[in-house]
Amino acid sequence: MVQTNAKQRWIRLIPMVFITYSLAYLDRANYGFGAAAGLAEDLHITQTTSSLLGSLFFLGYFFFQIPGAHYAENKSAKKLIFWSLILWGLLATATGLVSNIYFLFLIRFLLGVVESAVMPAMLVFLSHWFSKSERSRANTFLILGNPATVLWMSIISGYLLHAFGWRWMFIIEGIPAVIWAFIWWRLVKDEPKEARWLSQEEKEAFYEQLKKEQEGLKPVKNYREAFKSKTVILLSLQYALWSIGVYGFVMWLPSIISAAPNMSIVTTGWLASIPYILAVILMLTASYYSDKTLKRKQFVWPFLLVGALCFYGSYLIGTSNFWLSFVMLAIAGGVIYAPYGPFFAIIPEILPRNVAGGAMALINSMGALGSFIGAYLVGYFHDITGGYGTSYLFMAGSLLASAVITMIATSKRKKVQKKTTDVIASV
Repeated sequence: MVQTNAKQRWIRLIPMVFITYSLAYLDRANYGFGAAAGLAEDLHITQTTSSLLGSLFFLGYFFFQIPGAHYAENKSAKKLIFWSLILWGLLATATGLVSNIYFLFLIRFLLGVVESAVMPAMLVFLSHWFSKSERSRANTFLILGNPATVLWMSIISGYLLHAFGWRWMFIIEGIPAVIWAFIWWRLVKDEPKEARWLSQEEKEAFYEQLKKEQEGLKPVKNYREAFKSKTVILLSLQYALWSIGVYGFVMWLPSIISAAPNMSIVTTGWLASIPYILAVILMLTASYYSDKTLKRKQFVWPFLLVGALCFYGSYLIGTSNFWLSFVMLAIAGGVIYAPYGPFFAIIPEILPRNVAGGAMALINSMGALGSFIGAYLVGYFHDITGGYGTSYLFMAGSLLASAVITMIATSKRKKVQKKTTDVIASV
């Protein structure tokens, strides 16, 4: 690989990918702050209905993952993401204008539909631009948009809510996505062959490396055959359970913190940012060593297990000690983000390019389903019990099951590798 090639790709593409996904995450996650700061009260929304509104995004997010991946692989990830940016920015802004709960239901669902194609399209895009030894880190910089966004969003949203109220928070935070769409269109190319800033020698060297990585993979005719893979099925279940913990945490952390005595919305914003500082550090560390060793499962299941134990610890502490319980939640929030880069590096190493994007989309769509369940049930359990203890236990159980399934899925992959040579890399 020509060194200039690698350096230019990281400098030019990763900031674009990071900012784009960061804006997507901003416009899906700020609902939790709006709900905690007056949206629910102004629109007369109960806790259970608020849970449904928060989670409805993920129901829409579930439906168009695979079509999005197919379009990105066969047509253009650049074009798909351009239009998605414009539409989700407008929908996010419209959230601040609603006065009718039924319109809010529609907006949350449509926001999920529009954003559903972004994650699989981005994963396909990165698989075109980064090799096996780079992919975990590239994926991490994409998904780093999640905790990094919540980190600054938690602080900025707190101040916006304090100064202007929840309506203007949604309006102000929705506009940047529309502006960014045109910057994305101007600066991004779908594949290396379209980039003027790469020499012909650099393009040929990179394509040769990607070609060699594909040579050891067994051909898979279509999505149907890929989706029947036991590894893909198990990883889909794993990701659904993992997402229950992640989005139950993300959507309801502001409400959990603000429920403490004498807690202002600005203080809530600062405290809610702490788990995501830890998440950023752990994500970068895990992806670096995963790429360095070319091992994947060792950088997935241990973090999920620690997250499960921390949620359980917070459940045991209950309301007797807020600060100790918060520390446990902060650790849980950090570790459940850490494995994303290594996890999404697994599929492109076991399936050929023609179906890898669809398989990642299937897994991500199952994650959306888990996110819907997690975001809804955490609020539902609070509504019927009056506290978050049951929710902690629920998230702990989901993450524990996810850790166990990770070990089973990757162990199955190892056996298949020995018998049929379907894969070229070890997790």
